[in-house]
Amino acid sequence: MLGLAPALNEALQRAGLSQPTPIQSRAIPLAMDGHDILGLAQTGTGKTLAFGLPLVNHLLATPGKPAPKTAKALILAPTRELVNQIAENLRTLTGKTRIHVSTVVGGQSIGKQIAFLSRGTDILVATPGRLIDLMERRAVDLGTVRHLVLDEADQMLDLGFIHALRKIAPRLGTPRQTMLFSATMPKQMEELSAAYLTNPQRVQVAPPGKAADKVTQSVHFLDKAAKPDRLREILGADLSALTLVFSRTKHGAEKLMTGLVADGFNAASIHGNKSQGQRDRAIKAFREGSVKVLVATDVAARGIDIPGVAYVINYDLPEVPDNYVHRIGRTARAGREGEAIAFCAPDEADLLRQIEKLMKIEIPVASGTRPTGVGAGRSAARPGPSRRRGFKPAAGGKPEGAAVGKRRRPRRRKAA
Repeated sequence: MLGLAPALNEALQRAGLSQPTPIQSRAIPLAMDGHDILGLAQTGTGKTLAFGLPLVNHLLATPGKPAPKTAKALILAPTRELVNQIAENLRTLTGKTRIHVSTVVGGQSIGKQIAFLSRGTDILVATPGRLIDLMERRAVDLGTVRHLVLDEADQMLDLGFIHALRKIAPRLGTPRQTMLFSATMPKQMEELSAAYLTNPQRVQVAPPGKAADKVTQSVHFLDKAAKPDRLREILGADLSALTLVFSRTKHGAEKLMTGLVADGFNAASIHGNKSQGQRDRAIKAFREGSVKVLVATDVAARGIDIPGVAYVINYDLPEVPDNYVHRIGRTARAGREGEAIAFCAPDEADLLRQIEKLMKIEIPVASGTRPTGVGAGRSAARPGPSRRRGFKPAAGGKPEGAAVGKRRRPRRRKAA
């Protein structure tokens, strides 16, 4: 398939992947030909394999082991979770080949990372901050890197990683192939691509800022004080579903999770105050279904690839509109359907206005009343009734554009 090495085709067969997604079918042939790539696609559409398959294919065709302290390819991502997710996906491709994938992130023993880097690696997946720490300790030499991937580059800009990129890029080998992937395209991304890509092929399968087609969106207008009760109503209507709840702050996420657990919900949390081990264990439990509700900050907006996530709830709207797109992209992955529910308090009306402007839609109202001037004149988002069984809007909150009721096969209910 797509001219890939037999070992890669076999790996795809074992993983049950038979048809490429649109971003994969367009980007992979160009990348295989050695072009620099600027890839734009909604989150959850298979960007990792879009750069991972041609990257591994090139390395399989390149003889020789990496020298000590070196890497042949470098993938940079903004969060620990995303680094681990990328590496996990790549290892499904390289498991029966000679290609070795290593990760370096903060929150883990730098001594252990220095030790395994001393042996060299084929593909290094890293967060920029920890990579610079290792460079300054002379634990890694990037002069042999001939492939660079910047994944979720727009978030790296948001988090201030542009300064880190300016330190890392001059240390890389040349000539090299560079691939930059993202789901959104802020103005700075154009500048970044001009600085790091050479005559790139632009691959865009959806307008930047557009959510996946199978995400049903809705918004509840309510007072801030009413959010906890509304959240519990919604969660209680479908106790067996995997639900990701986004909070704006670390303290808010932990407080929310603690309250849910006290009320009998099977919940965990991940945020910047958690150790890497705690975050990894929470995500593992969520993926396996032993935890049904995961409360998170934007640290999880791009680092969770769990096809079974049925609902994303924006308990707090993000201050950066692009992050809304990435948050709701945690559901409706791998061709599945999903639902994104947002809470909008009066002081968040402007944040919602910015989100709808970015997405060029008007999100259907599930309850409450849309404030004057918010969303006027925009097309409606993909409509659809809430799948939360038994949930009804608050008094006086007649749904606008999103009927209430069950539209899918019933889910088996469990105790929380």
